[in-house]
Amino acid sequence: MSETAEAQQEETANAESVLTVLIAGLMNLGIAVAKLVAGVLSGSAAMVSEAAHSAADTVTEFMLYIALRNSVKPADTAHPFGYGSTAYMWAALAAAFTFVAGGLFSITHGVHSMSGEAESNFLIAYIVLAISFVLESVSFARTIVQLRDESRRWKVRPRLFLRHTPDTSLKAVFLEDLAALIGLVLAATGLLLTEITGSPFYDGGASILIGVLLLVVAVLLGHANLSLLIGRGLPPRFRLAVLTEIEAGEDIAAVQELLTLQLGPTSVLVAAKIDFRDSASGEAIEHTSRAVEARLRERFPMIRYVFLSPWGDPASGADADLSPR
Repeated sequence: MSETAEAQQEETANAESVLTVLIAGLMNLGIAVAKLVAGVLSGSAAMVSEAAHSAADTVTEFMLYIALRNSVKPADTAHPFGYGSTAYMWAALAAAFTFVAGGLFSITHGVHSMSGEAESNFLIAYIVLAISFVLESVSFARTIVQLRDESRRWKVRPRLFLRHTPDTSLKAVFLEDLAALIGLVLAATGLLLTEITGSPFYDGGASILIGVLLLVVAVLLGHANLSLLIGRGLPPRFRLAVLTEIEAGEDIAAVQELLTLQLGPTSVLVAAKIDFRDSASGEAIEHTSRAVEARLRERFPMIRYVFLSPWGDPASGADADLSPR
């Protein structure tokens, strides 16, 4: 695959993520305002917590948008492998400062509201919850479409792709939308039970559960992004596929060492020390190395850098440094 084709695929994948983030962000902004108005008018703690939830989601989408725009900056002398890892930094900050803040606010507000008076204006809260559910469903549907498209490119099930994907913006939007839909159900349940019993306990309890839900999402996203910031290799299944592809090369006896590194959402580095057959000439080794690199790039478009090195006799110290092909 040519570099132009690779760049086009990377640009397409990034554009899809940007569109998904923008749709989710606009939806959440409108929903946050509507929930806040409904929460103030009805006096519902769960509605105010849901407003904080949507506000946190909106800030998250803004930070993810910045991450996506910065991560596609071209490589330069100071950053020879590009800026892909900036996506993980911004996504980690989004998880830490928005979800945790929203979660702690919802829990605190819910605890304080459990001993107050029950609200009396339920209708406006129910209307806003119903509209919010529809809008969140639209955003979630868009996320599902992208998730299926991306998993189809890698020829894996969507669940497996979501678990291992380096595109943490997609994972963040998916978890946000899912948490938002669950939060709306919790808020509606709390309102209904409060309306039936006249006790604010259920409304406040729903607010606390929404806060716990936000904290769970924050932990999941924070862990995923920190793992990638530290430097994560390809998942075992894909690493094995890369290893198999290299071993299938002509004149290759064995792969002595294989290292993979996720440089960004759409960029992977592969480095390997290869034991070529004794009969292979220098010309044959060069031809095989180029052929292996071409097959890897063709089968796995996210592989942007391939470094192959002949493996010498370890006892003699003849093995060469990893060098680009």
